[in-house]
Amino acid sequence: MAKRRYLPALLAAWLLAGCASQQAPLSSTPAPGAAANRVASAPAAAVPPAVVIAKPAPAAPVASKTPPRKPRIALALGGGAAKGFAHVGVIRVLEQAGIQADIIAGTSAGSVVGAIYAAGISGEKLYRRALVLNEDELKDFTLSGNGFLKGEKLQAFVNRQVGRKPIEALPRKFAAVATNFDSGERSVFKSGNTGLAVRASAAIPNVFQPVSIKGRRYVDGGLVSPVPVVAAREMGADIVIAVDISAKPVQRKSGLFGNLDQSLSIMNQAALALELKQADVILRPRVLSLGAADFDQRRRAIREGEKVGREALPVIRRIVAAWTQRAQR
Repeated sequence: MAKRRYLPALLAAWLLAGCASQQAPLSSTPAPGAAANRVASAPAAAVPPAVVIAKPAPAAPVASKTPPRKPRIALALGGGAAKGFAHVGVIRVLEQAGIQADIIAGTSAGSVVGAIYAAGISGEKLYRRALVLNEDELKDFTLSGNGFLKGEKLQAFVNRQVGRKPIEALPRKFAAVATNFDSGERSVFKSGNTGLAVRASAAIPNVFQPVSIKGRRYVDGGLVSPVPVVAAREMGADIVIAVDISAKPVQRKSGLFGNLDQSLSIMNQAALALELKQADVILRPRVLSLGAADFDQRRRAIREGEKVGREALPVIRRIVAAWTQRAQR
């Protein structure tokens, strides 16, 4: 009974509406070794700051006679189950401030929100749909030693939400990051069935069944790329705003989902540091006290996303202005 009570909440944290049909097979891009070998140090403080300037504004292209283009801004949306509602709050505030992302890379919960946003759904619509999400539509239990959720409803919901468009047809550039279950390598899906890519990106081992794509099995991207900054860079981003909603390894309550949350947090700390090293600004909504299945706390998670988004606006504007000034030289 515990599974049936808490699982819909875990699954629902990734889903923001819809029901859909199948699409074309996916293509994935393995992670290049060089990008994955850069090392970053972990934050020194027990509670990291909500907004971090990871590095100075990136260098602009060489000046030319043509007017400078605007910087390509990317959102790298991390995984964190129910904490993923915070992404909605961040997007909503950035949009209200006139900051539009050209590129979205998502892992796990971030891939769900990111895919829907990339389909042209506004931050305001994301917000409204998150509040009325009916979790009862999301259950697809199965008896299997590989996981007790199939994830087919997750795939269907995302596909309906994006208008049954494949990734390459979405209005904004989008990528979903997953982990190759057999090799342990990062895989970046930038074309094919959007819902299937998101399903693979969000397939927590032993909860969801591994997702088979072209004869290969994939699981949650958070194992190797908790916040997909490197993927965003590979897609041509000039400025990357990373949203880190991952739980840190601190003492937590016991139980199935408490232990799951803590285990994933410990496993991905090194990978998280590697990714965040490449960001321009890091946003950390204050959602660490929320567990993996705290679906009832969606309003709080969204609110925390909005708060950190507002805190970050002056920083983001300075980075964009600095980039633009360099482009005009």
